[in-house]
Amino acid sequence: MKKRVIIMGAAGRDFHNFNTFYRDNEAYNVLAFTAAQIPDISDRKYPAALAGKLYPDGIPIYEEKDLVKLIEKLQIDDVAFSYSDVSYEFIMHKSAIVNAAGANFVLLGTKDTSIKSYKPLISVCATRTGCGKSQTSRRLIEILMEHDLKVVAIRHPMPYGDLEKQKVQRFATLEDLKKHDCTIEEMEEYEPHVVRGNVIYAGVDYEAILRAAENDPNGCDVVVWDGGNNDFPFYQSDFHITITDPHRAGHGMTYYPGEVNLRMSDAVIINKIDTAKPKGITKVRKILSEVVPNAIVIDAASPVRVEDPEVIKNKKVLVVEDGPTLTHGGMKIGAGSVAALKYGVAEIIDPRPYLVGKLKETFEIYPEIGTILPAMGYGEEQLRDLELTINACDCDAVVIGTPIDLSRIININKPSTRVFYDLQSIGEPSLESVIEEFLIKKGMNKELGELV
Repeated sequence: MKKRVIIMGAAGRDFHNFNTFYRDNEAYNVLAFTAAQIPDISDRKYPAALAGKLYPDGIPIYEEKDLVKLIEKLQIDDVAFSYSDVSYEFIMHKSAIVNAAGANFVLLGTKDTSIKSYKPLISVCATRTGCGKSQTSRRLIEILMEHDLKVVAIRHPMPYGDLEKQKVQRFATLEDLKKHDCTIEEMEEYEPHVVRGNVIYAGVDYEAILRAAENDPNGCDVVVWDGGNNDFPFYQSDFHITITDPHRAGHGMTYYPGEVNLRMSDAVIINKIDTAKPKGITKVRKILSEVVPNAIVIDAASPVRVEDPEVIKNKKVLVVEDGPTLTHGGMKIGAGSVAALKYGVAEIIDPRPYLVGKLKETFEIYPEIGTILPAMGYGEEQLRDLELTINACDCDAVVIGTPIDLSRIININKPSTRVFYDLQSIGEPSLESVIEEFLIKKGMNKELGELV
């Protein structure tokens, strides 16, 4: 008899696990997805057009809070946990709930879910959300382009809209962001690539995405996997880079699946050396020496700079940061906070008295956020709430610590300035020297950008 399955997810890894392991597998019958972490993704279906011949009616998506009822009602055998950046304590509580309801608790690994590329593929992943994957991916692509290679990036999924339309998405211009109705979180990841002239793919069906990327109209010599949260890659890596954060030293051994990334590493970057405490840096080094003694260790910083320091100097400011970093990433500071202190603001204003709509719910779910405003914008309602909250805040100026030009998509009624941050290797080995060594081993011709 077919095993009856529920996939627990958050609109990303769950769909990928289904596509790669369950979709055409006659031994299983996936009866439902459950949704967590991301608002407004339940009460819809994984469409029949993506679900394959075994699921002509598609697969319903329910709220995770209904999991126990669903296990009983649907007589579920296996529950496959399929989302990222959760503590080991959290994930084992979920396992206990599932086991107590009578089902098996399943974690799929790399063998059953990783797809092989026809091109050399470098992965950028992390031990936690907010370690610095984005700036690392950007710098990696710059290095590869300096070697005259045509690079195509593929981003971890964020499909919060029409899944069928989002099967394969290609972003090469800012107009493509509008075309695909991107949320703030999506724009934060895609926009920094396209403004640099890079092509980036994302979507739902990651085998179809990979094949499209390998055959991109602009050409493709190397694929870069730009990871999300602390998830492990959807693809088999020729070189796997893991970013660590000494501000959260030790989290790589206590958050799932960050430890998976760590143990797979060919190179590990200790980021934020410039702002972390020596104790945290030392702890990370000790963990690396014990867990991945053969991995290359790269020291790095992510120095911040402000577009116009005079806008915020000696002013009362509201700091707006990248949403996921503050929410399930658990960080209490970000690039905007660091920049505010660096450039001498008079005061950071607490946004909580001015919160509107769904932002109130965000702070109820994640009360540890504190006095920073996360740039939540998964839909039009959240985007409107963000704009109203910023404009209601009693401050002189706004520090925009998100990776995108927030003033381009919402109207801010007070002076604002953007914060920029890029990865900077410190000493040797550097990211530059490590990637050059990888290219030599792969036989990549520096001038022509072709395999020799």
